Amino acid sequence: MIDETIADADERMQKSIASLDDAFKKIRTGRAHPDILDSVQVSYYGSDTPLSQLANVTVEEGRSLIISPWEKPMIGEIEKAIMKSDLGLNPSNNGDTIRVPMPPLTEETRKEYTKQAKAEAENARIAIRNIRRDANSDFKELEKEKEISEDEQHRAEDQVQKITNKHIATIESSFQAKEADLLSF
Repeated sequence: MIDETIADADERMQKSIASLDDAFKKIRTGRAHPDILDSVQVSYYGSDTPLSQLANVTVEEGRSLIISPWEKPMIGEIEKAIMKSDLGLNPSNNGDTIRVPMPPLTEETRKEYTKQAKAEAENARIAIRNIRRDANSDFKELEKEKEISEDEQHRAEDQVQKITNKHIATIESSFQAKEADLLSF
């Protein structure tokens, strides 16, 4: 019972970190990266479809993205979807491909994106701590019902704390890497 609760807590914490990584991908830096377009949904025969399923996205010279749709008639729809997204990008098409230049970040936008990244990291830390709290309350409940001893409860809580510390450290290093990426010129 204890091992299952610990494994469940660890798995949920890993999902929180994966969610943080996805959030960080959406915060753009000055460099072009295909992941920035992961959230773009294109209307494809009446249903919203991820851009990655409709086109090939490549980086050109580190400062712009080139989108090559697999079906040429989709160029207009893809261009509209990118403009509608909240990414602040201005695509231009030449009939065959779409070029998306990455505008250079100003000092102000860099600081704003850093604040956004910090908030995302804090939300992930809170999620991790909530998972730890849930696991610890499960252990207390088991001890209260005499299914485990008090010593087993404390050992289980220590194990969950170690897992929590490991995941919080991962969040911290991810945030520091994102912050360095955002603030580098």
